[in-house]
Amino acid sequence: MRWRRGIVTEPVAASLMLAGLMAGPAAASDGGTAGCGAGLQVRRELDALTHEFGMAGAAAEGGGPACGRWSAASGLADVRTGRAMRADERIRIGSTTKTFTAAVVLQLVAERRIALDAPVDRYLPGLIDRNGYDGKKITVRGLLRHTSGLPDHVDALDWDHLERRRFRHFEPRELVALALGEPRPARRWTYSTTNYVVAGLIVEKVTGQPIGREITRRIIAPLGLRDTYWPGDGVRIRGPHPRGYQQVGDRRADFSDLNMSYGGAGGALVSSLRDQGRFFAALVGGRLLPRAELAEMRRTVAADPDRLWPGARYGLGLISTPLRCGGPAWGHGGTVPGYDTAGGTTSDGRWVQVVVNQNIDSEESFRTLHDAVETALCAESTNP
Repeated sequence: MRWRRGIVTEPVAASLMLAGLMAGPAAASDGGTAGCGAGLQVRRELDALTHEFGMAGAAAEGGGPACGRWSAASGLADVRTGRAMRADERIRIGSTTKTFTAAVVLQLVAERRIALDAPVDRYLPGLIDRNGYDGKKITVRGLLRHTSGLPDHVDALDWDHLERRRFRHFEPRELVALALGEPRPARRWTYSTTNYVVAGLIVEKVTGQPIGREITRRIIAPLGLRDTYWPGDGVRIRGPHPRGYQQVGDRRADFSDLNMSYGGAGGALVSSLRDQGRFFAALVGGRLLPRAELAEMRRTVAADPDRLWPGARYGLGLISTPLRCGGPAWGHGGTVPGYDTAGGTTSDGRWVQVVVNQNIDSEESFRTLHDAVETALCAESTNP
């Protein structure tokens, strides 16, 4: 079967039958847990992911005015050696890369070098021009908001033989060509990593620099995100990191080493939980974009609940999620082979990021991952 729920850059190949049996012994650690005990509350969800649902490991880091910074972890970072999961190591963040790319595009909008309602063809003439797809009718806004009508090149990749092509390099224009060969999506809002590959090409055309370099220059370096980097064709995660696993048939396969060019501007970045928290705090707090462009980013449309989750709305590379304790959380999340991430940030300074180092393979585990985000953000709310 193929698990398709959530924000993904690949359809996760999964086998539920042996997931619980292959989890191995669970290990856990808490560090920096303070104030309201948010980390201890979140640990219950992390333990459910590793004990009940058979994920290898899970970790969270968060903070806010009431709790201070905290972290929690459960399970194993490496099932072969038995090394315990930690919250302070590097991970692949998948589609959260889209928020970085969107922020760069909106900085260029503020500089009047890109227009949100301009057609793609203004910047990349002839790129989208076959099988009924027309770059003259697709706007930059439509790309960032997933209302372009473009299909997802990820659906055209051979996921049944991932291990054969895991180290292959893909050019962005090659990925666009793959997407244009796919059938037209049935829904107006359709999550498509291809949208962000095209957005990355627009950034390159306007600036003369690859999107990875612009993300580094405009976001990573100014914010001092020491664990965040554009991997290019580097297949190994630099520095300490949990191994990343995916259930393939009756075995747990290690996909830690992977060429992420297939995700590109929509999924390539390596980061850490803390760096993601700092990035979203800076973004939501207005330190990366002028007020007008941040307001555009936060103008949302209804998203497909089968692809995201109930109540989720999509802006320009930014997702709004209603919380039971009131107000929205802003964030993103992602899936690549071996890693699932989720997180949220509120306007009053609460934040959390969560990772599991084995791909989610059921509705229940998906819900538990997102419950951990809400638990953390509501633990220090005035209206829990």
